[in-house]
Amino acid sequence: MKKYKISLIALVTLSFTFAQETVQIIPSPNDSRVITTGVPFMLIAPDARSASMGDMGVATSMDGFSQQYNPAKYVFSEAKSGVSLSYTPYLSRLVNDISISYATYFNRLNEYSAVSASFKYFSLGQIDLTQQNNPQPGQEITFITVRPNELTFDVAYTLRLADQFAMAVALRYMNSNLQIQQVENSNAQPASSFGADITGYYQSEEEAYNDFNGRWRLGFAIQNLGPKFQYDDEGRENFQPTNLRLGAGFDFIFDEYSKLGITAEVTKLLVPTPPRLGDRITFTDANGNGVYDEPADPDDPQPGEDILISAEENVIIEGQDNDVSFLNGIFQSFGDAPGGFSEELREFTWALGAEYTYQENFAFRAGYFNEAEDKGARKFFAIGAGFKYTTINLDLSYLFSASRVQSPLENTLRFSLTFNFGDGEYDEY
Repeated sequence: MKKYKISLIALVTLSFTFAQETVQIIPSPNDSRVITTGVPFMLIAPDARSASMGDMGVATSMDGFSQQYNPAKYVFSEAKSGVSLSYTPYLSRLVNDISISYATYFNRLNEYSAVSASFKYFSLGQIDLTQQNNPQPGQEITFITVRPNELTFDVAYTLRLADQFAMAVALRYMNSNLQIQQVENSNAQPASSFGADITGYYQSEEEAYNDFNGRWRLGFAIQNLGPKFQYDDEGRENFQPTNLRLGAGFDFIFDEYSKLGITAEVTKLLVPTPPRLGDRITFTDANGNGVYDEPADPDDPQPGEDILISAEENVIIEGQDNDVSFLNGIFQSFGDAPGGFSEELREFTWALGAEYTYQENFAFRAGYFNEAEDKGARKFFAIGAGFKYTTINLDLSYLFSASRVQSPLENTLRFSLTFNFGDGEYDEY
Protein backbone atom coordinates (compact mmCIF):
# COMPACT_ATOMS: atom_id res chain seq x y z
CA MET A 1 0.00 0.00 0.00
CA LYS A 2 2.88 2.35 0.82
CA LYS A 3 4.38 1.80 -2.66
CA TYR A 4 1.08 2.80 -4.27
CA LYS A 5 0.98 6.04 -2.25
CA ILE A 6 4.54 6.94 -3.27
CA SER A 7 3.75 6.25 -6.94
CA LEU A 8 0.60 8.38 -6.74
CA ILE A 9 2.47 11.30 -5.18
CA ALA A 10 5.19 11.06 -7.87
CA LEU A 11 2.59 10.99 -10.64
CA VAL A 12 0.79 14.05 -9.27
CA THR A 13 4.07 15.91 -8.86
CA LEU A 14 5.16 15.00 -12.42
CA SER A 15 1.78 16.11 -13.84
CA PHE A 16 2.00 19.41 -12.00
CA THR A 17 5.51 20.02 -13.34
CA PHE A 18 4.45 19.44 -16.96
CA ALA A 19 1.32 21.53 -16.49
CA GLN A 20 3.51 24.51 -15.65
CA GLU A 21 5.55 24.22 -18.87
CA THR A 22 4.13 26.79 -21.30
CA VAL A 23 4.85 27.72 -24.90
CA GLN A 24 4.41 31.36 -25.92
CA ILE A 25 4.25 32.28 -29.61
CA ILE A 26 5.16 35.85 -30.63
CA PRO A 27 4.25 36.51 -34.32
CA SER A 28 6.76 38.42 -36.39
CA PRO A 29 5.78 42.08 -36.88
CA ASN A 30 6.78 41.84 -40.57
CA ASP A 31 4.26 39.17 -41.47
CA SER A 32 3.89 39.72 -45.20
CA ARG A 33 1.30 37.69 -47.09
CA VAL A 34 2.49 38.82 -50.53
CA ILE A 35 4.05 36.13 -52.72
CA THR A 36 7.25 37.40 -54.32
CA THR A 37 9.24 35.98 -57.25
CA GLY A 38 12.20 36.92 -59.38
CA VAL A 39 11.80 38.72 -62.72
CA PRO A 40 8.22 39.91 -61.99
CA PHE A 41 8.28 42.06 -65.15
CA MET A 42 7.43 38.86 -67.05
CA LEU A 43 3.86 39.17 -65.71
CA ILE A 44 3.31 42.75 -66.87
CA ALA A 45 1.11 43.13 -69.95
CA PRO A 46 3.56 44.42 -72.56
CA ASP A 47 1.02 45.39 -75.23
CA ALA A 48 -1.76 47.97 -75.29
CA ARG A 49 -4.62 45.64 -76.24
CA SER A 50 -4.12 43.25 -73.30
CA ALA A 51 -3.49 46.16 -70.93
CA SER A 52 -6.70 47.94 -71.92
CA MET A 53 -8.77 44.87 -70.97
CA GLY A 54 -7.30 44.41 -67.49
CA ASP A 55 -3.99 42.65 -68.27
CA MET A 56 -5.62 39.60 -69.82
CA GLY A 57 -5.01 37.57 -72.94
CA VAL A 58 -5.30 33.82 -72.40
CA ALA A 59 -8.82 33.60 -73.88
CA THR A 60 -9.15 36.79 -75.95
CA SER A 61 -9.25 36.50 -79.71
CA MET A 62 -5.99 36.10 -81.59
CA ASP A 63 -3.65 39.07 -82.12
CA GLY A 64 0.02 39.60 -82.85
CA PHE A 65 0.95 39.67 -79.14
CA SER A 66 -0.57 36.27 -78.29
CA GLN A 67 2.92 35.01 -77.47
CA GLN A 68 2.74 36.71 -74.06
CA TYR A 69 -0.36 34.86 -72.86
CA ASN A 70 -1.29 32.04 -75.21
CA PRO A 71 0.61 31.25 -78.44
CA ALA A 72 -1.92 28.49 -79.18
CA LYS A 73 -4.10 31.25 -80.70
CA TYR A 74 -1.74 31.77 -83.64
CA VAL A 75 -3.27 28.95 -85.73
CA PHE A 76 -6.54 30.92 -85.70
CA SER A 77 -4.94 33.89 -87.45
CA GLU A 78 -6.37 34.96 -90.81
CA ALA A 79 -2.98 36.43 -91.75
CA LYS A 80 -0.09 34.28 -92.89
CA SER A 81 2.42 36.01 -90.59
CA GLY A 82 2.93 39.16 -88.57
CA VAL A 83 5.37 41.33 -86.65
CA SER A 84 4.35 43.29 -83.56
CA LEU A 85 6.14 46.00 -81.59
CA SER A 86 5.23 47.57 -78.27
CA TYR A 87 6.71 50.16 -75.90
CA THR A 88 5.56 50.71 -72.30
CA PRO A 89 6.94 53.55 -70.14
CA TYR A 90 7.32 52.43 -66.50
CA LEU A 91 7.18 54.75 -63.47
CA SER A 92 6.74 57.56 -65.97
CA ARG A 93 5.61 59.99 -63.25
CA LEU A 94 9.03 59.71 -61.56
CA VAL A 95 11.58 59.01 -64.29
CA ASN A 96 11.68 58.93 -68.07
CA ASP A 97 14.16 56.14 -68.82
CA ILE A 98 12.50 53.01 -67.36
CA SER A 99 10.52 51.04 -69.91
CA ILE A 100 9.47 47.65 -71.28
CA SER A 101 10.00 46.93 -74.97
CA TYR A 102 8.41 43.93 -76.63
CA ALA A 103 8.64 42.43 -80.12
CA THR A 104 6.93 39.32 -81.51
CA TYR A 105 6.85 37.37 -84.76
CA PHE A 106 4.54 34.57 -85.88
CA ASN A 107 4.17 32.51 -89.03
CA ARG A 108 1.44 30.02 -89.90
CA LEU A 109 3.14 27.09 -91.55
CA ASN A 110 -0.15 25.59 -92.74
CA GLU A 111 -3.73 25.04 -91.60
CA TYR A 112 -2.62 23.08 -88.55
CA SER A 113 0.60 24.57 -87.22
CA ALA A 114 2.43 27.81 -86.54
CA VAL A 115 5.73 29.00 -85.10
CA SER A 116 6.34 32.18 -83.14
CA ALA A 117 9.00 34.03 -81.17
CA SER A 118 9.27 37.08 -78.95
CA PHE A 119 11.83 39.28 -77.25
CA LYS A 120 11.08 41.36 -74.14
CA TYR A 121 13.47 43.90 -72.63
CA PHE A 122 13.01 45.69 -69.31
CA SER A 123 15.36 48.65 -68.91
CA LEU A 124 15.79 50.30 -65.51
CA GLY A 125 17.52 53.26 -67.07
CA GLN A 126 20.88 54.74 -66.22
CA ILE A 127 22.15 54.86 -62.63
CA ASP A 128 25.26 56.81 -61.61
CA LEU A 129 27.09 55.45 -58.56
CA THR A 130 30.00 56.87 -56.58
CA GLN A 131 32.97 54.65 -55.84
CA GLN A 132 33.64 56.33 -52.49
CA ASN A 133 31.52 55.37 -49.48
CA ASN A 134 32.31 58.46 -47.40
CA PRO A 135 33.96 61.12 -49.58
CA GLN A 136 35.87 63.79 -47.68
CA PRO A 137 35.57 67.53 -48.45
CA GLY A 138 37.71 68.36 -51.43
CA GLN A 139 38.16 64.74 -52.44
CA GLU A 140 37.61 64.00 -56.10
CA ILE A 141 34.50 61.87 -56.58
CA THR A 142 34.49 59.33 -59.36
CA PHE A 143 31.30 57.86 -60.77
CA ILE A 144 30.47 54.62 -62.50
CA THR A 145 27.42 54.23 -64.71
CA VAL A 146 25.33 51.08 -64.64
CA ARG A 147 22.27 50.16 -66.67
CA PRO A 148 20.38 47.35 -64.91
CA ASN A 149 18.10 45.37 -67.20
CA GLU A 150 16.20 42.12 -67.60
CA LEU A 151 15.28 40.28 -70.79
CA THR A 152 13.57 37.19 -72.11
CA PHE A 153 13.65 35.44 -75.46
CA ASP A 154 11.24 32.64 -76.32
CA VAL A 155 10.09 30.49 -79.21
CA ALA A 156 6.86 28.51 -79.51
CA TYR A 157 5.32 25.83 -81.67
CA THR A 158 1.55 25.57 -82.07
CA LEU A 159 -0.35 22.51 -83.28
CA ARG A 160 -4.04 22.37 -84.14
CA LEU A 161 -5.46 19.20 -82.58
CA ALA A 162 -9.04 19.76 -83.79
CA ASP A 163 -10.93 22.29 -85.90
CA GLN A 164 -11.68 24.41 -82.83
CA PHE A 165 -8.81 23.51 -80.46
CA ALA A 166 -5.04 24.01 -80.46
CA MET A 167 -2.15 23.68 -78.04
CA ALA A 168 1.29 25.26 -77.92
CA VAL A 169 4.61 24.76 -76.15
CA ALA A 170 6.99 27.67 -75.63
CA LEU A 171 10.62 27.56 -74.48
CA ARG A 172 12.17 30.63 -72.87
CA TYR A 173 15.56 31.99 -71.91
CA MET A 174 15.62 34.57 -69.14
CA ASN A 175 18.44 36.88 -68.01
CA SER A 176 18.29 39.27 -65.07
CA ASN A 177 21.14 41.77 -64.75
CA LEU A 178 19.99 43.72 -61.70
CA GLN A 179 22.77 42.93 -59.24
CA ILE A 180 25.16 45.87 -59.03
CA GLN A 181 28.66 44.50 -58.59
CA GLN A 182 30.48 46.06 -55.68
CA VAL A 183 33.81 45.42 -53.95
CA GLU A 184 32.11 43.64 -51.05
CA ASN A 185 30.17 41.42 -53.45
CA SER A 186 32.62 40.90 -56.27
CA ASN A 187 31.16 37.57 -57.42
CA ALA A 188 27.74 39.02 -58.24
CA GLN A 189 26.76 38.08 -61.78
CA PRO A 190 23.66 38.35 -63.97
CA ALA A 191 21.24 35.54 -63.21
CA SER A 192 19.85 33.39 -65.98
CA SER A 193 17.53 30.44 -66.32
CA PHE A 194 15.24 28.57 -68.69
CA GLY A 195 11.49 28.09 -68.60
CA ALA A 196 8.59 26.64 -70.55
CA ASP A 197 4.90 27.38 -71.17
CA ILE A 198 2.09 24.93 -71.97
CA THR A 199 -1.04 26.57 -73.36
CA GLY A 200 -4.33 25.68 -75.04
CA TYR A 201 -7.08 27.60 -76.85
CA TYR A 202 -10.59 26.69 -77.96
CA GLN A 203 -12.70 28.78 -80.33
CA SER A 204 -16.14 27.53 -81.32
CA GLU A 205 -17.88 27.89 -84.63
CA GLU A 206 -20.21 30.85 -85.00
CA GLU A 207 -23.66 29.88 -83.68
CA ALA A 208 -27.01 31.53 -84.34
CA TYR A 209 -29.09 32.79 -81.40
CA ASN A 210 -32.42 34.66 -81.39
CA ASP A 211 -31.15 38.20 -81.91
CA PHE A 212 -27.46 37.69 -82.67
CA ASN A 213 -24.80 35.18 -83.54
CA GLY A 214 -22.14 34.15 -81.04
CA ARG A 215 -18.84 32.39 -80.56
CA TRP A 216 -17.30 30.90 -77.41
CA ARG A 217 -13.63 31.20 -76.48
CA LEU A 218 -11.73 29.24 -73.79
CA GLY A 219 -8.05 29.28 -72.88
CA PHE A 220 -5.55 28.02 -70.35
CA ALA A 221 -1.84 28.51 -69.78
CA ILE A 222 0.78 27.22 -67.35
CA GLN A 223 3.65 29.65 -67.71
CA ASN A 224 7.27 30.02 -66.62
CA LEU A 225 7.88 26.42 -65.62
CA GLY A 226 11.55 26.42 -64.74
CA PRO A 227 14.19 26.10 -62.01
CA LYS A 228 14.98 28.74 -59.42
CA PHE A 229 17.91 31.09 -59.95
CA GLN A 230 20.29 33.23 -57.88
CA TYR A 231 22.65 36.13 -58.47
CA ASP A 232 25.67 34.78 -56.59
CA ASP A 233 26.81 31.63 -54.81
CA GLU A 234 25.67 32.86 -51.41
CA GLY A 235 22.50 34.61 -52.54
CA ARG A 236 18.92 33.58 -52.02
CA GLU A 237 17.32 31.39 -54.65
CA ASN A 238 14.45 33.07 -56.49
CA PHE A 239 11.38 31.41 -57.96
CA GLN A 240 10.39 32.22 -61.51
CA PRO A 241 6.86 33.69 -61.72
CA THR A 242 5.26 30.32 -62.51
CA ASN A 243 1.53 30.87 -62.89
CA LEU A 244 -1.74 29.32 -64.01
CA ARG A 245 -4.18 31.26 -66.21
CA LEU A 246 -7.75 30.26 -67.00
CA GLY A 247 -10.06 32.32 -69.17
CA ALA A 248 -13.39 32.25 -70.97
CA GLY A 249 -15.10 34.64 -73.33
CA PHE A 250 -18.05 35.10 -75.65
CA ASP A 251 -18.40 37.17 -78.82
CA PHE A 252 -21.77 38.81 -79.47
CA ILE A 253 -21.86 39.15 -83.27
CA PHE A 254 -24.67 41.58 -84.00
CA ASP A 255 -24.17 41.83 -87.77
CA GLU A 256 -21.39 41.74 -90.34
CA TYR A 257 -20.07 45.08 -89.08
CA SER A 258 -20.20 45.09 -85.27
CA LYS A 259 -19.13 42.66 -82.56
CA LEU A 260 -18.82 42.79 -78.76
CA GLY A 261 -16.45 40.42 -76.98
CA ILE A 262 -16.68 39.81 -73.21
CA THR A 263 -13.85 37.95 -71.47
CA ALA A 264 -13.07 36.88 -67.89
CA GLU A 265 -9.77 35.55 -66.61
CA VAL A 266 -8.34 34.25 -63.31
CA THR A 267 -4.66 33.82 -62.49
CA LYS A 268 -2.76 32.17 -59.65
CA LEU A 269 0.95 32.13 -58.95
CA LEU A 270 2.17 28.54 -58.59
CA VAL A 271 4.72 29.61 -56.01
CA PRO A 272 4.69 28.71 -52.29
CA THR A 273 3.08 31.18 -49.90
CA PRO A 274 5.48 32.63 -47.30
CA PRO A 275 4.81 30.94 -43.96
CA ARG A 276 3.86 32.91 -40.86
CA LEU A 277 7.00 33.29 -38.75
CA GLY A 278 7.47 34.12 -35.10
CA ASP A 279 9.40 33.41 -31.91
CA ARG A 280 8.63 30.33 -29.81
CA ILE A 281 9.45 30.58 -26.11
CA THR A 282 9.17 27.53 -23.86
CA PHE A 283 9.23 28.27 -20.12
CA THR A 284 7.96 27.26 -16.72
CA ASP A 285 5.08 29.63 -16.02
CA ALA A 286 5.29 30.37 -12.31
CA ASN A 287 2.24 32.66 -12.08
CA GLY A 288 0.16 30.94 -14.76
CA ASN A 289 -0.42 34.05 -16.90
CA GLY A 290 0.77 32.35 -20.11
CA VAL A 291 3.43 35.02 -20.75
CA TYR A 292 7.14 34.72 -20.10
CA ASP A 293 8.08 37.23 -17.42
CA GLU A 294 11.84 37.57 -17.48
CA PRO A 295 13.31 37.21 -13.97
CA ALA A 296 15.55 39.82 -12.46
CA ASP A 297 18.52 37.54 -13.03
CA PRO A 298 17.81 35.15 -15.96
CA ASP A 299 20.90 33.10 -15.04
CA ASP A 300 19.68 32.59 -11.47
CA PRO A 301 15.85 32.66 -11.34
CA GLN A 302 14.38 32.66 -7.84
CA PRO A 303 11.41 30.64 -6.56
CA GLY A 304 8.18 32.09 -7.95
CA GLU A 305 9.85 33.44 -11.11
CA ASP A 306 9.49 32.07 -14.64
CA ILE A 307 12.25 29.73 -15.81
CA LEU A 308 13.27 29.88 -19.49
CA ILE A 309 13.63 26.44 -21.04
CA SER A 310 14.25 27.35 -24.71
CA ALA A 311 13.81 30.25 -27.14
CA GLU A 312 13.66 29.93 -30.94
CA GLU A 313 13.56 32.84 -33.38
CA ASN A 314 11.92 32.96 -36.82
CA VAL A 315 10.27 29.57 -36.59
CA ILE A 316 7.28 28.63 -38.73
CA ILE A 317 4.16 28.99 -36.62
CA GLU A 318 1.68 28.54 -39.49
CA GLY A 319 2.05 27.36 -43.06
CA GLN A 320 4.84 25.37 -44.70
CA ASP A 321 8.51 25.93 -45.42
CA ASN A 322 8.82 27.60 -48.85
CA ASP A 323 12.47 26.61 -49.35
CA VAL A 324 11.58 23.87 -51.83
CA SER A 325 12.29 23.09 -55.48
CA PHE A 326 10.21 24.80 -58.14
CA LEU A 327 8.39 21.55 -58.95
CA ASN A 328 7.47 20.86 -55.31
CA GLY A 329 6.52 24.51 -55.00
CA ILE A 330 3.93 24.16 -57.76
CA PHE A 331 2.03 21.44 -55.91
CA GLN A 332 2.58 23.03 -52.51
CA SER A 333 1.15 26.35 -53.70
CA PHE A 334 -2.39 24.95 -53.75
CA GLY A 335 -2.54 24.20 -50.04
CA ASP A 336 0.15 25.97 -48.03
CA ALA A 337 -1.46 29.33 -47.20
CA PRO A 338 -1.33 29.91 -43.42
CA GLY A 339 -4.91 31.21 -43.51
CA GLY A 340 -6.24 28.01 -45.04
CA PHE A 341 -8.61 27.67 -48.00
CA SER A 342 -9.94 31.24 -47.73
CA GLU A 343 -6.42 32.62 -48.12
CA GLU A 344 -5.76 30.30 -51.06
CA LEU A 345 -8.79 31.80 -52.80
CA ARG A 346 -7.46 35.32 -52.17
CA GLU A 347 -4.31 34.40 -54.07
CA PHE A 348 -6.29 34.29 -57.30
CA THR A 349 -6.39 37.54 -59.24
CA TRP A 350 -9.26 38.11 -61.65
CA ALA A 351 -9.98 40.42 -64.53
CA LEU A 352 -12.95 41.37 -66.69
CA GLY A 353 -12.61 42.88 -70.14
CA ALA A 354 -14.77 44.00 -73.04
CA GLU A 355 -13.95 44.88 -76.64
CA TYR A 356 -16.31 46.41 -79.18
CA THR A 357 -15.18 46.32 -82.81
CA TYR A 358 -16.74 47.94 -85.85
CA GLN A 359 -15.95 46.74 -89.37
CA GLU A 360 -12.72 45.26 -87.99
CA ASN A 361 -11.24 48.75 -88.41
CA PHE A 362 -12.01 50.34 -85.06
CA ALA A 363 -12.10 48.91 -81.54
CA PHE A 364 -12.96 50.34 -78.13
CA ARG A 365 -11.86 48.40 -75.02
CA ALA A 366 -12.28 48.54 -71.25
CA GLY A 367 -11.25 46.30 -68.39
CA TYR A 368 -10.83 45.88 -64.65
CA PHE A 369 -8.16 43.97 -62.69
CA ASN A 370 -8.47 42.92 -59.04
CA GLU A 371 -6.07 41.52 -56.47
CA ALA A 372 -6.76 40.92 -52.75
CA GLU A 373 -5.61 43.63 -50.33
CA ASP A 374 -3.21 41.36 -48.44
CA LYS A 375 -1.76 39.86 -51.64
CA GLY A 376 -0.52 43.01 -53.33
CA ALA A 377 -3.65 45.20 -53.55
CA ARG A 378 -3.38 45.81 -57.30
CA LYS A 379 -6.71 47.14 -58.52
CA PHE A 380 -7.17 49.24 -61.63
CA PHE A 381 -9.44 50.19 -64.48
CA ALA A 382 -8.17 50.48 -68.03
CA ILE A 383 -9.49 51.76 -71.32
CA GLY A 384 -8.10 51.64 -74.83
CA ALA A 385 -8.73 51.81 -78.53
CA GLY A 386 -7.51 50.13 -81.67
CA PHE A 387 -7.30 51.21 -85.30
CA LYS A 388 -6.65 49.17 -88.42
CA TYR A 389 -5.52 50.53 -91.75
CA THR A 390 -5.01 47.93 -94.48
CA THR A 391 -2.55 45.50 -92.82
CA ILE A 392 -1.41 47.75 -89.94
CA ASN A 393 -2.94 47.71 -86.45
CA LEU A 394 -2.36 50.51 -83.94
CA ASP A 395 -3.47 50.03 -80.32
CA LEU A 396 -3.24 52.24 -77.27
CA SER A 397 -4.34 52.01 -73.63
CA TYR A 398 -4.54 54.06 -70.44
CA LEU A 399 -4.68 52.87 -66.81
CA PHE A 400 -6.52 54.29 -63.76
CA SER A 401 -5.52 52.94 -60.35
CA ALA A 402 -8.37 51.98 -57.98
CA SER A 403 -6.21 50.91 -55.03
CA ARG A 404 -4.48 52.46 -52.04
CA VAL A 405 -1.28 51.16 -53.66
CA GLN A 406 -0.44 53.34 -56.63
CA SER A 407 0.31 51.43 -59.81
CA PRO A 408 3.69 52.08 -61.50
CA LEU A 409 1.73 52.27 -64.77
CA GLU A 410 -0.87 54.77 -63.56
CA ASN A 411 -1.56 57.60 -66.03
CA THR A 412 0.65 55.87 -68.61
CA LEU A 413 -0.28 55.82 -72.29
CA ARG A 414 0.90 52.63 -73.97
CA PHE A 415 1.28 52.02 -77.70
CA SER A 416 1.45 48.86 -79.80
CA LEU A 417 1.92 48.36 -83.53
CA THR A 418 1.28 45.22 -85.61
CA PHE A 419 2.11 44.52 -89.25
CA ASN A 420 0.22 41.61 -90.83
CA PHE A 421 1.48 39.87 -93.96
CA GLY A 422 -0.75 37.77 -96.18
CA ASP A 423 -3.86 39.09 -94.44
CA GLY A 424 -6.93 37.08 -95.43
CA GLU A 425 -4.93 34.07 -96.62
CA TYR A 426 -6.73 31.88 -94.08
CA ASP A 427 -10.47 31.90 -93.42
CA GLU A 428 -11.15 31.25 -89.74
CA TYR A 429 -14.46 33.01 -89.23
